[in-house]
Amino acid sequence: MTTETDLRQYLEKCQQRVHSALERHLPAETIQPQRLHHAMRYATLNGGKRVRPMLVYAAGEALGMAAEQLDGAACAVELIHAYSLIHDDLPAMDDDDLRRGRPTCHKAFDEATAILAGDALQTLAFRVLCREDAVPFSAEVRLQMVETLAHASGSRGMAGGQAMDLAAVGLELDLARLEAMHIHKTGALIHASVKLGCIAAVDADPKQSQQLEHYANCIGLAFQVQDDILDVEGDTETLGKTQGKDQANGKPTYPALIGLRGAKELARSLRQDALDSLAALDERAEPLRWLADYIVNRDA
Repeated sequence: MTTETDLRQYLEKCQQRVHSALERHLPAETIQPQRLHHAMRYATLNGGKRVRPMLVYAAGEALGMAAEQLDGAACAVELIHAYSLIHDDLPAMDDDDLRRGRPTCHKAFDEATAILAGDALQTLAFRVLCREDAVPFSAEVRLQMVETLAHASGSRGMAGGQAMDLAAVGLELDLARLEAMHIHKTGALIHASVKLGCIAAVDADPKQSQQLEHYANCIGLAFQVQDDILDVEGDTETLGKTQGKDQANGKPTYPALIGLRGAKELARSLRQDALDSLAALDERAEPLRWLADYIVNRDA
């Protein structure tokens, strides 16, 4: 029987694996332009939960893949996430001073360097998918991975969700519009993380891959609901970013729309839906089950 200790050790192993992959692919600070490369490493290697890479590993391993076969995809999705955080924190976006308990990239360096660091991390993600040579994926599989990550990152995914978020400031959205915004802003990259693990498992049962993608849709939305809850109940030190910022900026959130209790009930319902989608999978899917619990119970 798998214990929580076993699973925590598994997640620490995933964090170490993706950290090593990021170290390997990020340019060294000694290479010109040094300031840009320093900013890229600062924004990417300074901690973080690494939930998205964990989902790549957990989904792929649930379908029989080995962890070393998933390093490239896990690294790529974290590079996209890091780029998105740099740009989200900019004065033109959310204008945040803290990220993961440290000054945001544009505060530690400057706005121009932060923008360029985000741009460079984004393009590096796709280079990793194309060039990672630890596993001899076919060109067709690599192309499918690139398309999946590009779709999740662009105007029909994360970037589009951020645009919706900015346009919604000060407005009262109904539940359907709020959900649509977060399916794009947060859910798209989480869904892509699971899908990348499924794509890597080229011989997987298509039905199992569909079940995992439904799981991803549920936890992607649950992740954002819990973020909204923490914006109300969390504290800046634990969160590593400014608590109450969404409320202060007049952003629509689940607690504002359906109340704190309603938001917590929604998070629990999404978690259960995610777990139900894994019912037909064996013990190799246990990390995915734990991650569903973690996402709705985390305090940061």
